[in-house]
Amino acid sequence: MDLGLYIDGRSRPSANGQFFDSSDPFTGQVWSRVPAATAEDVDEAVRAAHRAFTSGPWAEMTPTQRGRLLYRLGDLVEANADRLGELEVRDNGKLLPEMLGQMRYLPEWFRYYGGLADKIEGAVTPVERPGIMHHIRYEPIGVVAAIVPWNSPLVLTVWKLAPALAAGNTMVVKPSEYSSASMIHLASLFEEAGFPPGVLNVVTGVGSEVGEALANHPLVERIAFTGGEGGGRAVYQAAAKSFKRVSLELGGKSANIVFDDADLDDAVKGAVAGIFAAAGQTCMAGSRLLVQDSIHDAFVDRLVSFVSQAKLGDPLLPDTDIGPIATPPQFRKILDYIEIAKGEGATCVLGGAPAEGPGLGNGLFVKPTIFTNVHNGMRIAQEEVFGPILSVIRFRTDDEAVQIANDTPYGLAAGVWTQSLDRAINLPPRLRAGTVWVNAYRVVSYLAPFGGFKNSGIGRENGKDAILDYLEAKSVFINTRRGVPSPFVMRLPGTESSGG
Repeated sequence: MDLGLYIDGRSRPSANGQFFDSSDPFTGQVWSRVPAATAEDVDEAVRAAHRAFTSGPWAEMTPTQRGRLLYRLGDLVEANADRLGELEVRDNGKLLPEMLGQMRYLPEWFRYYGGLADKIEGAVTPVERPGIMHHIRYEPIGVVAAIVPWNSPLVLTVWKLAPALAAGNTMVVKPSEYSSASMIHLASLFEEAGFPPGVLNVVTGVGSEVGEALANHPLVERIAFTGGEGGGRAVYQAAAKSFKRVSLELGGKSANIVFDDADLDDAVKGAVAGIFAAAGQTCMAGSRLLVQDSIHDAFVDRLVSFVSQAKLGDPLLPDTDIGPIATPPQFRKILDYIEIAKGEGATCVLGGAPAEGPGLGNGLFVKPTIFTNVHNGMRIAQEEVFGPILSVIRFRTDDEAVQIANDTPYGLAAGVWTQSLDRAINLPPRLRAGTVWVNAYRVVSYLAPFGGFKNSGIGRENGKDAILDYLEAKSVFINTRRGVPSPFVMRLPGTESSGG
């Protein structure tokens, strides 16, 4: 299946006519060809978005009209959810039930921000100047570039797309070269929903070429990036050259903390959901499991027994628990970290090797791996692996748990498992993480802000305030009296004022 770029309302090949292959992570077979966009394609896409922003039907629409289009798009996404989910499984190897769950929830972002589009109100402020009326209005920024990774491409795109379009911006999206099919299919739904040409554009290719061209384009006003720390740093540096506005949702090394008063069955399931359900290929993975010393050994035994029953296999089958690793580079990185952990003295109590055998196709599988005897200074406890590897760390007191949890360059998420109301209320403020779950893990909502502290990024996605990140606040002063007012409130006697 040959895919196309989506620029100015139509599908077309890249300027050079070249493609690259996209392989199914389970079968190992090429299943689609993706256009290798050039800097020329990026320029055309950005200019199409700029035209749509500055003139034509989109620029003239009221917020209410934009909201209706987003509602219509949400209905189309709902009708195509199964197809979108299957495309994502073919691209990134995640489990079909998880992808279907994401796709069936996705329409709520379009409905929420569609409803919010005409609820962003300015203000009339009573400034201290006689005869001056002042009001604040919110205006869209312009062309927004969204650069998204391969692990949850549509969800992480829509977190940017829905508020940006509700605010009146136009967009150019660059999906990962490993998972472009679902985004290209979504673009076709924009046309069906009635969006004018140029409002959404999709360019595909490698980040070092297409992403760099986007980040450096003079007509791009804002960049919304989700990905690794290295990619985020490169985007941030490129954006700084022309003072583009930036939001970055980066990596994590999140702590999932189990206290001795926790419901242990729930905590085991929460630990597994935090790291193994997506084969560890999620930025919010609970890759550090902090277990209170008094229950450590019994809890690890229970956890190992539970995870040992997990079925690896075809992600399209409903009884599969863990799917393949999405890309060959990620597979090699995970295996390297397993050896690093062993070399550092961690004890591998489960897994620790590639998985092979019947039912695994030609996919790149890693056995779910659990390390004990991990201390927080080890690389396996400090660096993001993005794979099915869990590091178990002992702690004794609440203070020690907080200290270990916060002792990392990252601060994306954390989990707390306890029956104590005191801990449930008082521990989250002490954890330096953008999201804290208590007796839950990996729960998100279009109503709830998501983002990180420290090296986990800049800014927040989702929730009411996210739309404000795609708007500019403008002050308007109107002189209601004849004559030109002084630029200053007061003058010193005998002096002349001058404007500044």
